[in-house]
Amino acid sequence: MSEMKKEPAMRDDYLWDGSGEPNPEVQKLENLLGRYRHNQPAPAFDQLAAERPARRWGFASFRFSFQIAAVAAVVLVGVATFLVIRARHVSSSGPAWEIARIEGAPRVGWHSLSANSETAKLKVGQTLVTDNASRASITLDETGRIEVDPASRLRVVASGPGRKRLSLERGTIHATIWAPPGEFVVDTPSAEAVDLGCVYTLHVDDSGAGLLRTTMGWVGFKLNGHESFIPAGAVCATRPKIGPGTPYFEDASASFREALRKFDFAKITPQERNALLGTLLVDARRQDSLTLWHLLSRVSDTERPGVYDRLAALAPPPQDVTREGILRLDQKMLDSWWNSLGYGDVYLWHMYERTWSEK
Repeated sequence: MSEMKKEPAMRDDYLWDGSGEPNPEVQKLENLLGRYRHNQPAPAFDQLAAERPARRWGFASFRFSFQIAAVAAVVLVGVATFLVIRARHVSSSGPAWEIARIEGAPRVGWHSLSANSETAKLKVGQTLVTDNASRASITLDETGRIEVDPASRLRVVASGPGRKRLSLERGTIHATIWAPPGEFVVDTPSAEAVDLGCVYTLHVDDSGAGLLRTTMGWVGFKLNGHESFIPAGAVCATRPKIGPGTPYFEDASASFREALRKFDFAKITPQERNALLGTLLVDARRQDSLTLWHLLSRVSDTERPGVYDRLAALAPPPQDVTREGILRLDQKMLDSWWNSLGYGDVYLWHMYERTWSEK
């Protein structure tokens, strides 16, 4: 076998220092990459090592500057937010109520109104406090006048256009309201009293329980969708976590009123409940249709037919109201029957609900 011819090994001196025989493929690559050739002096690595701490300090300075910028941005956002909230508060606070001393030394914050004091202002967020010997009144020309009895605590929650809201934390107020229906509301610990063109007295005791008595017009009393309508001459009690009870007229029989109190608020057995409902149906007069109408939506499905029959006997329903519709709590039929009782148009209440839910 003949020996294979060996090709001479390529020298690599050309790759390192350019000496030796050039390789055509390497020369081709050199021509292609030549445009990217570095033509600056080689860096002095000992100098770079000396400059390294300064570069680290430069990065730290950048990071510190970034932190300052971030803090400044947060502060700017906070100030802007505060200004927006303040602007909204000012725009919604509206006019202040004018306080007049009736007797004693009513107090707003640290300021007391003495016999020689001029009238003061009660603004949104402020609280009027009367001790056991003090009485005062607050007036807002566009809304009404409220007398505050001794041992009361009353705060202004809102006073914007079309929306006046107070909070009676304890005590008694006598409200005479001439604002349009639904624009004036008083919060209590157990219900909201909504003016529907009226004169009324509202009392709240230390436990948060309340009693509303209407003298003129009618008032809506509500909590979490639980609603009561109180026309002139009627009263309605309320309890914390339960809300308003069933309205009734004060001249109802003692047995009727006591049965209603237990039915609304007492812890009773099913047998006791049935007996109390029987007393209410038997003792009810034509005027007590107010109470029976409210009971329609507060009794069980099995109890409702008896309430319907008794109410229909005392105050026959309009032609558009059917027994079947009332038993399934058709709202339009309930509203129509209420309007026929002569206590006020329930449309005002629904308009109030819609208007306030949009604000």
